[in-house]
Amino acid sequence: MKAAVFTVSTRAYKAKQESAAGAAVKRAVEQAGFEVKAGVLPEDKTVVEAVLRQLADTGSVQLILTVGSTGVLKKNCASDALTDAAERLLPGIPEAIRMYNIRYSKKVILDRSAAGIRNRTVMVNLPDSVKLAQGGIEYILSELLQAVEMLNV
Repeated sequence: MKAAVFTVSTRAYKAKQESAAGAAVKRAVEQAGFEVKAGVLPEDKTVVEAVLRQLADTGSVQLILTVGSTGVLKKNCASDALTDAAERLLPGIPEAIRMYNIRYSKKVILDRSAAGIRNRTVMVNLPDSVKLAQGGIEYILSELLQAVEMLNV
């Protein structure tokens, strides 16, 4: 199975460097057996949405995870891009991640992460915090694997 992990941050994009949270998520997904490619995208809804659509439409990956740009600022576009790219939403995934992470920070109530499916690809937004992103992906990883397997039978 193949996955893509993208840090969504204009600052990281200009520096050509993934975030520490992105690196942690990549490691967790690799440990689950995925072949992972990682990258950095600017906080530009059009760009992020186009990348999500292209990867899902070509079937080149079965799982796409974005890290960062899920907050309340106008520039935080990852959730909007995923919502527009998805054919069907999976609201239970970000709800579960927020529920799991609330014990670490009440700020997760401001997180706008989304999750969905496009074709046979599962897409999930994660926050740009090592603790919250890593904890969140580890908490839901077995269910993500199940969803990916069911979609790609």
